[in-house]
Amino acid sequence: MGHLIKTFNGGILQLGELTILAWETIRSIVRLRPNGADFLYQLYFIGVKSQSVVLITGAFTGMVLAAQAYFQFHKVKMDTGTLALVSVSMCSELGPVLTALMVAGRVGASMAAELGTMRVTEQIDALRTLATHPVDYLVVPRVLATVVALPLLTGEAILIGICSSYAVGVGLMKIDGAYALKNLLYYSSAETVFQGLIKATIFGGIISIIGCYKGLNCREGAEGVGRATTEAVVMISISILITNFFLTLFLSRVLAP
Repeated sequence: MGHLIKTFNGGILQLGELTILAWETIRSIVRLRPNGADFLYQLYFIGVKSQSVVLITGAFTGMVLAAQAYFQFHKVKMDTGTLALVSVSMCSELGPVLTALMVAGRVGASMAAELGTMRVTEQIDALRTLATHPVDYLVVPRVLATVVALPLLTGEAILIGICSSYAVGVGLMKIDGAYALKNLLYYSSAETVFQGLIKATIFGGIISIIGCYKGLNCREGAEGVGRATTEAVVMISISILITNFFLTLFLSRVLAP
């Protein structure tokens, strides 16, 4: 019982510290303190260098979803509905969630490791002695770059997923391409795309805030950096999945066509 109480108190403490870090980051952005050069570097590192893994994930997700949808729809003679299912799924759920999880494994871990190493080697303390706030210099560029890059990466994943599903459906499964595209356009809507992009923006904030938090608060030594990196990826992944559920319920009502 005592262990459960201690774990609960630790979780509440972490949530409070995360909230404070998020508030300080937002306040710094409002006060126009971002460093342009750091932001561009982080945008390149997070956005451009994550494209390969995101495109591969989107392509094969679209292909396997098209194949599975066709196998089921073919039983009830609804073959041309395959692309519509893929489109709606990729735009609203699979696109933003899988992109966020892939970026979390690459970028979230990198943020935690990089900032954790800086903390262990006392570089963050050196920034404070130079009257430089670590949030302004380290956290804000990473948060801004992730929030900007993730919707763009999600859009790429959605597009490549739909194109690859068309190739599989029409090329391999011999679905009528004209009717499949007609159903895709009929059942897909701008609200569905907006829902996915809004989710991606929020997921970007989650990835960057938690990754930076774990790095800034890691324990001493190489073991502490490794543990902070692992905890960051696990915590980000769980947070994305939980947040996605509530965002789906909320956005489905707000953006209902």
